[in-house]
Amino acid sequence: MAKAGPAAERVVRAGAELADEIGFEQVTPSALARHLGVRTASLYSHVKNAHDLKTKIALLALEELADRASAALAGRAGKDALSAFADAYRDYAFQHPGRFAAAQFRLDADAAAASAGVRHSQMMRAILRGYDLTETQQTHAVRLLGSVFSGYVGLEAAGGFSHSAPASQESWTEILGALDALLRNWPSPA
Repeated sequence: MAKAGPAAERVVRAGAELADEIGFEQVTPSALARHLGVRTASLYSHVKNAHDLKTKIALLALEELADRASAALAGRAGKDALSAFADAYRDYAFQHPGRFAAAQFRLDADAAAASAGVRHSQMMRAILRGYDLTETQQTHAVRLLGSVFSGYVGLEAAGGFSHSAPASQESWTEILGALDALLRNWPSPA
């Protein structure tokens, strides 16, 4: 059985650092053992298997990202809050590409319900309450914003915007402005 505690936390942090170096999909217990200079078998006292290791890295990434987003949102509302939230995600993705990929790892229902993913949803809904959207519209908006943020960051990280003007930052600012305008004028349900 995998143990929880400081040593297990160090193993997960080392796995997250390795994910940033080599990519989240490449992280395995054997790759992590090589990175740490230990035998693979010694890791199994802290993680059950590769899926458990990836789940724990995902949970760490969600927690870190929620903490950053929360700090960025403090005292902000409306477009300012939307931009701060989006920028926190984008900055995290560039500083920690493997962890950002881990934050999108599919968790089982129990792990997802107990994760910081719940905080992400709560923060996004708090931002959206300032736009006077219904509960259903908020759900649609959360999905839209998540898709735009992840999609833009993924394309940008892959170099998709590096070969043309204007600069990616200018497009990002314009897109956030367009999202703010859409949220302010969300179409009424038919």
